[in-house]
Amino acid sequence: MRTDQIFTRLERVFARLDREPERPTHLQVPQMSRHRVVLFGATLAFYLAIVVAVLTTSQLVRLDWQVMFFRPYEQWPQLHAFLDYFVVLGQRGPTAVMVAAWLGWRSWRQHTLRPLLALGVALLLLNVTVGAVKLGLGRLGPHYATQIGSAELFGGGDIFPSGHTANAVVTWGILAYLASTARTRRNLSVLSAVVALGVGATTVYLGTHWLSDVLLGWAAGLLILLALPWFEPLITRTEALVLSRRDALVARMRATGASPGAPVLPTSAPPVVYVRRPSTLSTEEVAVVAAGSSGTSRAAGPRPGVHIVSRSHLVRADLRGEVRGERPPLTAAGGRRPAHGERTARNPSVRPVTGS
Repeated sequence: MRTDQIFTRLERVFARLDREPERPTHLQVPQMSRHRVVLFGATLAFYLAIVVAVLTTSQLVRLDWQVMFFRPYEQWPQLHAFLDYFVVLGQRGPTAVMVAAWLGWRSWRQHTLRPLLALGVALLLLNVTVGAVKLGLGRLGPHYATQIGSAELFGGGDIFPSGHTANAVVTWGILAYLASTARTRRNLSVLSAVVALGVGATTVYLGTHWLSDVLLGWAAGLLILLALPWFEPLITRTEALVLSRRDALVARMRATGASPGAPVLPTSAPPVVYVRRPSTLSTEEVAVVAAGSSGTSRAAGPRPGVHIVSRSHLVRADLRGEVRGERPPLTAAGGRRPAHGERTARNPSVRPVTGS
């Protein structure tokens, strides 16, 4: 008779996921090449130029006001419903969860923490750099502008640079940065660029950001992606530290033979001996108790505890035999009282009443 095991669909999926037992050796870590350094310098110069243009209230600020007065959301109202959902691709919370889920699956498949650590470093740099400039310049948005033609700086706002745009560049661009092949890297680079450009243009369409905010957001996100190779040694050391701590914990658990959540079995306790009080013991029972406390029984094992109880509560004695009390035996009904026929009535003159 054939006994072939039938796997369910879920079991087949997990069997396919377990085919890669170790980290692939073809993964290449991006290096800070000369080409990347040149791009980083050019992007930084563009970033500083945008900041100076806004601080000096140049023609860029005038262009911001012209776009705001144009009101794109009134020119193409049919796009408003779709772009309200599309701009979510630039929000930090939803995009971080989606990208972290994908990179977490890759970390599990490739047995490496580098994808998740790289995402964490990129998001940390994004929050520090973009957040500092936002709070430092305090620019107000188009809907809260107070003076036509003004840059609206130092007014308590937090929109310069655009956080949606910078976050879209970083969170979707990190997928291209961590790609394992050149072809995948090119395809993901194009996809992330389209998403980042679309999110930035959507914020201008909705009137939530100035045009200069979006330009600075693109530059801020690109600077973080270009600077990530400088943090690769830190990512490598952190990964090695975490994995070494994990291996040490697993080895310690295997050495002790303990596993998390394992129940602790109680140790065996010495037997307990119940006897009557010495004043009521017979000669044979005194001999049994004396033998239990002698050196012979102590050599065989730990001396059981002796509890002195009254004569009527004698239960057992586990020393060289069993001594039972003088209590009457159990009846068939389970009690120790004599049978009904053997009892004597307290008042013989009283008879039970018979009848229906």
